[in-house]
Amino acid sequence: MHKLFAGCLTVFLVIYAQAGKSADEVLEQYKSLFTQQQKEFEKQRQTIIEQGKEIENLKARLDSLITSQSADRNSSGNAATKNGASYPSQSSPPKTTAAKPINKNTDHVQARAESSNLPSKPVGQAPPKQDEKPRPPEMPRLSDAVGGVLTRQGKIVIEPALEYAFTDSNRVFLDAFTFIPAIAIGLIDIRQVDQHSMMASIGARYGVTDRLEIEARVPYRARFDEQRSRPVSIGAGIDETFNASGNGLGDIEFAARYQLNSGAGGWPILVGNMRATAPTGKGPFDIKYAQAQGVPGAIFPTEVPTGSGFFSFEPSVTALYATDPAVFFANLAYNYNMGTKEKALDGSGDKFKVDPGYAVGMTFGMGFGINERSSFNIGYGHRHIFNTKINNRTLKGSQLDIGQLLLGYAFKYSQRTTLNFSVAIGTTNDAQDVRLSFRIPMVF
Repeated sequence: MHKLFAGCLTVFLVIYAQAGKSADEVLEQYKSLFTQQQKEFEKQRQTIIEQGKEIENLKARLDSLITSQSADRNSSGNAATKNGASYPSQSSPPKTTAAKPINKNTDHVQARAESSNLPSKPVGQAPPKQDEKPRPPEMPRLSDAVGGVLTRQGKIVIEPALEYAFTDSNRVFLDAFTFIPAIAIGLIDIRQVDQHSMMASIGARYGVTDRLEIEARVPYRARFDEQRSRPVSIGAGIDETFNASGNGLGDIEFAARYQLNSGAGGWPILVGNMRATAPTGKGPFDIKYAQAQGVPGAIFPTEVPTGSGFFSFEPSVTALYATDPAVFFANLAYNYNMGTKEKALDGSGDKFKVDPGYAVGMTFGMGFGINERSSFNIGYGHRHIFNTKINNRTLKGSQLDIGQLLLGYAFKYSQRTTLNFSVAIGTTNDAQDVRLSFRIPMVF
């Protein structure tokens, strides 16, 4: 019995010792976990304190900014407003780096602090709105007054150009009298004239302002004429052929263009043009003539002129109306040619005064943009040249009507260079049969 009791007591003591040991371990684990939680809570408390300091710092800076801007506004008395909102300064709030939020409660506290201190209206002065002034739309150049775009202020445009023209005309000269209908006594001369003309020129344009540009152009001309003549009244059996050619400096041109209005309110953009030509080339009275063999009284030039021989001035107005993607244009021009005194062609040395006829002209048409780099236009131009006067006597039959169908194409090769090609097809007897022009304006 005693042995049984002693054994039971031993087992109980062993179990009690093991249980006490397990309780101590559990207690130590709880203590360690509690210590870690205290450390985490301390970290969270320090983070909340730092965020509070950042919020107070931000609030102080915003208050200082608003106070300084109010003082500046009161001192200057000029606050910029736009759409009812005040913009006293262009300064922006300083950038701050907030600590990473820990939980939703800190987010809510920070959001409320920021929202309570931020102004309800925009602060700062809005940057000035730079509205670009309306400019004439760019389109292929058909003539010196139609096409192209005004050069921007301070920019220089260098424009080399090539031009070819061909003219074929048949002329009948009658120097006779009739004593019964259909019978003429005198000289009847029939001529066929072919003219080939080429011109190479270099031009420069400078933008004085965004609305005013000036231009100068120096041409070099080469021309070849072939005339075939047969006098039917003296029984000539073969054609008389006379060839004449010439090349040299042409007439130097000066031009200015000014944009008259902005095109606002549904009005077209109006551009005023002034072009002047100086007779630097060889004029028609400076060349030599020869007597035709077997054709009494007929003379032919042995060389051809490269200039007009007169000072000329041509004011004009161009109207441009843009309706995307098309641009309608029209031009009205007046050409005045100054008179000059020349020597007679017969070699007598006598001088006579020549007043070339003035001219009026009109051009109209439409330009169309294919894409951002290509465009073309089509138009028609007509010019009436009035009679020439010699020694204040009107030379009957010297008036001319020149009508041309105009086609142009432009390709923007790069931001600085554009390729421009145009064709003019004569529609009247006095006009050139065809004229081809190729220009390469380059912006610097």
